[in-house]
Amino acid sequence: MARVKLELPAQFNFSTSIPIRIQDLNYGKHVGNDAILSIMHEARIQYLQARDLKELDEAGTGLIMADVAIAYKGESFHGDVLEVEVAAAEHSATGFDLYYRITALRKDARILIAEGKTGMVCFDYTQRKVTRLSAAWKELLN
Repeated sequence: MARVKLELPAQFNFSTSIPIRIQDLNYGKHVGNDAILSIMHEARIQYLQARDLKELDEAGTGLIMADVAIAYKGESFHGDVLEVEVAAAEHSATGFDLYYRITALRKDARILIAEGKTGMVCFDYTQRKVTRLSAAWKELLN
């Protein structure tokens, strides 16, 4: 069976720490797949805020997720503090990709938990249609 394989960028220019909450666990007593996607979303918001950008601006233009890929590499547990690194790459006229590398530090060892990618498209929520990448977004990506 084919597995999702992501080719991550060589460099990540943003990192944030996100603690695992008890509600992030599933019946296997480890972080659930849905929680990893939520953690990526939180990291994306922090990444954008660090650049004075928002997923949705006051005029109704923002981002919409067109696709997502996650490759799970290891387990994470309550008490872990995940380091989530984020990098932007591969932009087009209307969007770009964000890549994520999620690790946990346990007993002085860094453990890879997941790798991910979200395809982000510029979207006008007022007109309900895809729109062009703004100058602010282009600056972020260059």
